[in-house]
Amino acid sequence: MNTIKSLTLIFALLLITSINAQNKMANNIDNSNIALQGYSPVSYLDLGIAQKGLKQYKTEHEKVVYYFTSEAQKEAFDKNPTKYQPQYGGFCAFGVYAGAKFRPDPNKFIVKDGKYFLYLYNLELDAQQLWLAEKNHSKLLSVANKNWGKLSKTHN
Repeated sequence: MNTIKSLTLIFALLLITSINAQNKMANNIDNSNIALQGYSPVSYLDLGIAQKGLKQYKTEHEKVVYYFTSEAQKEAFDKNPTKYQPQYGGFCAFGVYAGAKFRPDPNKFIVKDGKYFLYLYNLELDAQQLWLAEKNHSKLLSVANKNWGKLSKTHN
């Protein structure tokens, strides 16, 4: 009987570990499972600005933690979390287009067609400007969406 209990416990732990690994593959989250480096997904989409959320306004969706600037934002997200999910799990959209996952700068983003896309920005590269310079959002999306099918199942 102890063997069955032990095996059940081991299986449950492996399942939880597998689910957490899948979350980390498809979502740009830190070890605390915080998405968007604590920025509000509602601010991006509804206001078109990047705003850090506050710890008193947070929610968890599919084991990923999101922060908001107000109770109203939290309620909007809780009513329709799918609407507010970042594209490509919050990874750099241009990176996904190029076939890689990069952590974006939360202040570099584009809102288009009811979705928001985040971009890498550092001294070497401004991925948002590369995306815009292509002047073909549809083509970039088509390739990025295809690549995301594979990238969402891989580790960084």
